[in-house]
Amino acid sequence: MFKTWHQQGQIIDHNKAYQGPVFSVHQLHIKTPDALTVERDLIHTDPTVTILALTPDEQVVLTSEYRVGINADSVSLPAGIVNEGETVEQAATREFQEETGYVAESVSQMTTVTSSEGFMDQTAALMLIRFDPATQTARHFDADEFVTAELVPFDQLLTWLHEGKINTAQGLAAAAYYQLYIRK
Repeated sequence: MFKTWHQQGQIIDHNKAYQGPVFSVHQLHIKTPDALTVERDLIHTDPTVTILALTPDEQVVLTSEYRVGINADSVSLPAGIVNEGETVEQAATREFQEETGYVAESVSQMTTVTSSEGFMDQTAALMLIRFDPATQTARHFDADEFVTAELVPFDQLLTWLHEGKINTAQGLAAAAYYQLYIRK
């Protein structure tokens, strides 16, 4: 069995090599918990939320937005950055309304996942929102984004995940967590 969970290393030296609008790159010298001294690059990002938003009859909101990492539109769950001073619940409520125009009736955190923790500190809080699709307001996009939103049955989302039509890690994790631990 594992000796400890989340035993931290000691950062000996830290240099910010790059600062961009969305992430920064840091060069670190670290003494690891098992006494190795290593050099690592770290991509630092703000925490994020990924939102599984469901209607009472289990329709789920999917969004489509251009993503530079694949140089194409990506279909997934609504998501966004947690702004400084926001809780993950506040960020999920805000992002959901901004991207879809829908208004959250309830919001709760299912779990938090990491992505590529070997070189990145990004976390994604997987959020569950319940909402009434009849209640909708204006959407408010950031200046550099355009998002389309669509309701589909939750089981259709599962099919598309299985077929690889939707393949974002956070979307897959949120749907799987809901399916495994929450859905009746």
